[in-house]
Amino acid sequence: MPVPRPPRAHVIAGGFPPGAHAGHDHDFARLRILEYLAEQDVQASVGNDFEDVEKWLPLSQLLITYVAGPIPGPEQDRAIRRWIEAGGRWLGLHGTSGGKAARVPDRPHARKMVKTEHHETLGGFFINHPPVRRFQVDVHAAGDALTDGLPASFEVIDEPYMIEVLDPASTRILLTAELGPDTSPPGFGFVYDRDTALQPDGKTRVLGYTRDVGKGGVTYIALGHAHTPATNVQPFVDTSVDPEGKTPPTLRVTWEGPAFQALLRNGIAWGTGTS
Repeated sequence: MPVPRPPRAHVIAGGFPPGAHAGHDHDFARLRILEYLAEQDVQASVGNDFEDVEKWLPLSQLLITYVAGPIPGPEQDRAIRRWIEAGGRWLGLHGTSGGKAARVPDRPHARKMVKTEHHETLGGFFINHPPVRRFQVDVHAAGDALTDGLPASFEVIDEPYMIEVLDPASTRILLTAELGPDTSPPGFGFVYDRDTALQPDGKTRVLGYTRDVGKGGVTYIALGHAHTPATNVQPFVDTSVDPEGKTPPTLRVTWEGPAFQALLRNGIAWGTGTS
C-alpha cells in the first residue's frame, strides 16, 4: 500500500533587489514560518522571490509569501492563478500586497505604488502606511477556522497598512482596525491619488481577509513587520510606541503575540487542508 505523501508548502521570503532586506528581517520571518510548518508536519521548499515559482507550485498545496518588493511577473501570476483555481491556497503576509513603486513626475523624491496583475489574484493592493504605531486589531468571522482561538481583539505594534480590497463581494473580512485617516507626516511613505483603503465609516481599515478562487483560495494578513538594527529603515515611530519617536532597534512584537501565532498556525492548517 502506498504511503500517503505529507503536505507541502512553498515559502517565499525576501526583499528587492535580490539580496536586499528592504527594511524587513526576512531571515527571522522565514525561520518562524518554517517552524510553524514543521509543527504540522508540512514539508517545505523555499525561495527569495517568484522566479522559479512555477517549478514548486505543482508539488505544493500551500504558497506562503513574506516579501518586500519581489512580485510575480505576468507569466508567474498566471501560473499562480491556475494553481489556485485548481485547488491551491495562497497565504500572503505583510508586504505581499505591495510591489513596484514608480517615481512621480515633477516630484523627484516621491514614489507611488503600481498595481499589477498579482494584486488582482491576491485580492488586495497596498497604498501606503503611516509610521509604526501601537493599535488594536478587531477580529471578525467568528467560527471561521482561520480565526479559531483568537480573542475578539488584540494589540500590536506594527505598520498600520492601508489596503484596498479589490473585490469586496468575494471577500470575507477577518481583521480590521480603527486607524482612521492617513497620519503620515509630509514626505513619509508613498503618495496616492485617493485613499481607497479607508472604509465608508471613515475610520476602519481591513487588515486581513480570505476569498475563494475556483477550487482554492487566498488569505492575506497585513500584519507582521519585523526588523533588526541591520535591517531597520524606520526613521521614527509614532509616540504610542516611544514618547520621543525613537525606533526600537529590534521589532518583532506582532510575531511574538499569541494572536498572530494563532493566525499563522490556522493559515497553515487552512492551506494544507487539515483544518
